[in-house]
Amino acid sequence: MNENDILKGRLRDLANMAYRQNRYTYTNFMSAADMDVFFSNIADLDFAGYQIFGGRESCDRVMIAFGRESDMGYAAEFPISMIKIAAAIDKFSDDLSHRDFLGALMNLGIEREMIGDILVTESGQAGKHCSAFVFCVDTIADYIIDNLTKIKHTNVKCTLCTADDAEAVKIRKEPLHIIAASARTDAVIAAITGLSRSSTSLLFREKKISLNNRIYENSSYQLKPGDIFSIRGYGKYEFENAGTVTRKGRLNIDLLKYV
Repeated sequence: MNENDILKGRLRDLANMAYRQNRYTYTNFMSAADMDVFFSNIADLDFAGYQIFGGRESCDRVMIAFGRESDMGYAAEFPISMIKIAAAIDKFSDDLSHRDFLGALMNLGIEREMIGDILVTESGQAGKHCSAFVFCVDTIADYIIDNLTKIKHTNVKCTLCTADDAEAVKIRKEPLHIIAASARTDAVIAAITGLSRSSTSLLFREKKISLNNRIYENSSYQLKPGDIFSIRGYGKYEFENAGTVTRKGRLNIDLLKYV
């Protein structure tokens, strides 16, 4: 069996367990490729009901909870904890990237599916990133707090976040106006990235484009208001609308960029 077949079987088992035992069941964190498997098999799983959440609105890595509130009698409580990782002393910290934080977590022996989104934040000296908020499966939160003490040359401290920290990870979106040949995904992505048509096509073939939490390879799809897409290496965007046509026959398009 390949990885997709194993995932299909696991999803089916969780859906059956939720339905038969009348309790919520949860996946670990799912990537866009994993979610593509889920949505491709949704007809075989929908009988149990499901919800999707990653710790905050519009997460890239999410969990699936199988079960319906109307059947269970209570709302699902996703087993997700949020941890803040910060330099012990800002002055002497490295400028840390998403890869640095993820690598340090993997070096603790943690599987990738146990970690959700990692939100790197700026703190300390101007322009220096030395802290992050990390969503994780709640069963490993204490392990991370007790064992993650250093990233590269930077000593760090980890603390479990509370509801009061929600504002720190609240989604922020900035308006972005572009002019594109059309509202097709390839045209919009070319306008955002400044890449040629062939280079844009390569992004799709290399599975670097996700749309509404799924890997997307259909470059001719016409974007609709509310569609959320990510371009690996270029960011995450929400399509708002296509407006007037320019004199050269191109479209004025309004987006929201996640920051």
